[in-house]
Order: sequence, then C-alpha cells, then structure tokens
Amino acid sequence: MVKSIMQTDKECYITHSRINLHKHHIFYGTANRKKSEKWGCWVYLTAEYHNMSDYGVHFDKDLDLRLKRECQERFEALYGHDMFMMVFHRNYL
Repeated sequence: MVKSIMQTDKECYITHSRINLHKHHIFYGTANRKKSEKWGCWVYLTAEYHNMSDYGVHFDKDLDLRLKRECQERFEALYGHDMFMMVFHRNYL
C-alpha cells in the first residue's frame, strides 16, 4: 500500500480520532480509485465522516471538494500541475 500524501498518522483527517477508521480515496470512481491508491491520494476518516452520516464526505459536496482541493495542492507540490492533469484530467482549484 502506498502511503498517503495527505497525512502521516493513522487517524481521522477531520477529527484526529483513531477509532473506527475507513480509508477514503479522494478521487473515487472505478479508474480514479486505482489512481488515488497508486499516487497516495487518500485519507483516513471515521465512519461518520466517510459514509455513515449526512455530513460524511460521500454526502457532503463541500467536504468532498475541500478534500479534492487539498489533495490537488499537495500532489502538485510533489509532482507538479501537469502531472496532476495527466493523471486525473480535472482541475479542482
């Protein structure tokens, strides 16, 4: 498993809890999930912030976009904008 480019500790990216964690691929969908895994574009979230509440990332478009933007910024700091566009084909900033 490739390490996350977003965090170093195994804790919820939002709450910092270490209990009941789910791995969230920031760019999801069939092709993008694999790319997220390959490039480390994922975070740990509690079940609530993942998909078990109305404010979870899969139901909250603002939180989803926030994570995509933060991940794009981190990715580009490591690999550059052109590489991000080549891999994910969309600009979230």
